Amino acid sequence: MSNNKNPTATPLRRLIAPVRALFVGDASAGILLILVAAAAMLAANSPFADEYKDLFYGKLPWTPIPKLYDLHLWINDGLMAIFFFVVGLEVKRELISGSLADPAARRLPMVAALAGMLAPAAVFMMVSGGGDYTSGWAIPAATDIAFAMGVLGLLGNRVPTSLRLFLLTVAIVDDIGAVMVIAVFYTPTIEMIWLVAAVVVFGLMVGLNRMRVSVLWPYILMAVVLWYCVLNTGVHATIAGVLAALTIPLHRRDGNSMLEKLEHNLAPWSAYLVVPVFGFANAGVALTGMGADALLAPLPIAIAAGLVIGKQVGIFTTVFIADKSGFAPRPENANWPEIWGISILCGIGFTMSLFIGGLAFPNQPAFIEEAKIGILAGSAVSAIIGFIVLRLTTKHPDSECIDQGHLPSEP
Repeated sequence: MSNNKNPTATPLRRLIAPVRALFVGDASAGILLILVAAAAMLAANSPFADEYKDLFYGKLPWTPIPKLYDLHLWINDGLMAIFFFVVGLEVKRELISGSLADPAARRLPMVAALAGMLAPAAVFMMVSGGGDYTSGWAIPAATDIAFAMGVLGLLGNRVPTSLRLFLLTVAIVDDIGAVMVIAVFYTPTIEMIWLVAAVVVFGLMVGLNRMRVSVLWPYILMAVVLWYCVLNTGVHATIAGVLAALTIPLHRRDGNSMLEKLEHNLAPWSAYLVVPVFGFANAGVALTGMGADALLAPLPIAIAAGLVIGKQVGIFTTVFIADKSGFAPRPENANWPEIWGISILCGIGFTMSLFIGGLAFPNQPAFIEEAKIGILAGSAVSAIIGFIVLRLTTKHPDSECIDQGHLPSEP
């Protein structure tokens, strides 16, 4: 009955249905990440700390790829390629048929995400003073989708759907920016022969797409070859995951979904296996013997400040200016305290921040450990404060209206 009274309700439900499905999955995945981070910290500071370190950093007795000589490298350079592949699938889907397809709809989250990357970097540089820490400028720039959506999941349906979509879109644009940052700023040397080989393989995958090849196995086989070529170029191998994902056709020849089906099949493996394994391998910080001077060193303080202060200032200020200037309206059915709370949650940086931290200081293990402290502390503070602000300010769960076939009310 409600669909007849409101003809726009059904299209709206179709638009947000996949988004709502992502919310449910990301809530539990985010909670799992919290538990994994805690387990890694316990393991790194337990009587089994040496075993924990040896598990990931001990040299493997045999490996088919000499570059990947320990389990930590296999996880960060190999397993995480699946995570980046899923990110690439999500980005392509959003650009073609999702929240980033409409230029007007993507205007606000894109400028907010850009400000949400630049402001943390600026705060990091001001607090750290640059110098030896300069290469870590991008560490606080990314938002962890699963972690942030996990916190939103704890709030149930109190948060307006428009804000959930805004957070998801900002995080997706963040991921795009982070991938570009990794490719441009964290590639010290490039092996041209392997780069040419990677370009050829990528070109062949694009050719498969142009010929509308709708069988999946050729893409997967060539994606593995592309990953191996990129691994040997000097560019981080996980970039291959994003590039390969961009070649996957949106639909098969018969019109059935190909990209979205692949994304939905791989997303649980990425969220519940790949990212937790990465988190457990990278989040453990041995605090034994680490005094207050290390905990309060410029690097962890700068990263935490970038996440907690830089993110919320950059995003909230941009949304406020965009709305007041008429450039782009603020998310529908959301008030300013709620937007502030979402901006704070964007300061949760875990997966991508830990990943960039390892790239920023490859030969400085002490700096990597300090970076982890800053990432975990900044993310925890952002999660707690963001949750409290949203818990105290959210009063209109419009998702119930949408479930019943009604459009959200105007703010």
